[in-house]
Amino acid sequence: MKHRRCSVLTGACLLCYCILSQAAERIISLAPSMTDIVLELGAEARLMGVLDAGERPASLASLPSVGRYGQINIEQIVALRPDLILLWPGAVPPAQREQLQQLGYPIEVLDVHRLDELADGLARVGQVVGVPDEGRRLAVQFREQLTVMRTRYQRLPPVRVFYQVWDKPLYTIGNTQIINDAIQVCGGKNIFADLPQPAPQVGIETVLTRDPDVILAMNQAQLQHWGQWPTLKAVARQHLWAVEDKRLERPSYGMLNAVARLCELLNKAR
Repeated sequence: MKHRRCSVLTGACLLCYCILSQAAERIISLAPSMTDIVLELGAEARLMGVLDAGERPASLASLPSVGRYGQINIEQIVALRPDLILLWPGAVPPAQREQLQQLGYPIEVLDVHRLDELADGLARVGQVVGVPDEGRRLAVQFREQLTVMRTRYQRLPPVRVFYQVWDKPLYTIGNTQIINDAIQVCGGKNIFADLPQPAPQVGIETVLTRDPDVILAMNQAQLQHWGQWPTLKAVARQHLWAVEDKRLERPSYGMLNAVARLCELLNKAR
């Protein structure tokens, strides 16, 4: 295992990392978003194993699985002899994450709550996986396109949004969820931005009281129950829309296109 020095960057974005004496050559990704970033950086040849979460890209079809959300296979990870583990908070139970740390593996943890922080994360991951120039290039492009969207949409009348993560029970996004920032970029206002939790559970009565202009979910089936409340602005105006682009919930460079589609949806409500 390569020599490492571990540090922590504090602030709105917490980025824990281990600086290796040379670029990692055997990488395990324990989050789909981190796997996406490695692919976007063109460093997929260094991936030795990935966490399973839905359909994989064809280029990774033969890679070993190291578990799924909430339960990783420590024995499989040890067998793959990684020199870097990429991690997104919440993908791995705290006890198993501590076990990986005790085993001495260099771990990169990317915990971002704003899109500007995601740009910083692209550059940082590029550095630790051995493609720093590509990481910086993606970060610059990400910021430039983000600025264009902000400039275009934040001049327009605001749209009040309820973003439904799940319907039974009813979950939404709070102020610390990166999708909340995406809504703001599009000139929208998350009606639950006053809540600090990333994914708070809320009551239908509260949604009715806050009366959003638009209700969004990841698929149309999860929106059907809102027809019971025809006086809701979103229902009366038929502004019940499925986002359907999973990249909105898998932060990587590809999230930019998902944010652009989100902005187009919200613009329809104007």
